[in-house]
Amino acid sequence: MQIIEQKKIINDLKSYKNKMSRDEVYSFEMFEKRTKDDEDLDKLSFQKLQELHKKYIVKKSKHDFDHFFKQKDKNS
Repeated sequence: MQIIEQKKIINDLKSYKNKMSRDEVYSFEMFEKRTKDDEDLDKLSFQKLQELHKKYIVKKSKHDFDHFFKQKDKNS
């Protein structure tokens, strides 16, 4: 189950590679190589990969977009 999530995170982060620092890119490339070889990451490495994902992939909630869809008052 972890390998599926691992591949998904790697695919999500590929486009953010140019925004990462040198150390992050090095770590990401190592994770990418290990994933390509169908190797499960250990607990610590998987945690680092998840931290990278949280740092660069920002999930928007519905509340962030509510101001676009609010109805105008009839009196205004």
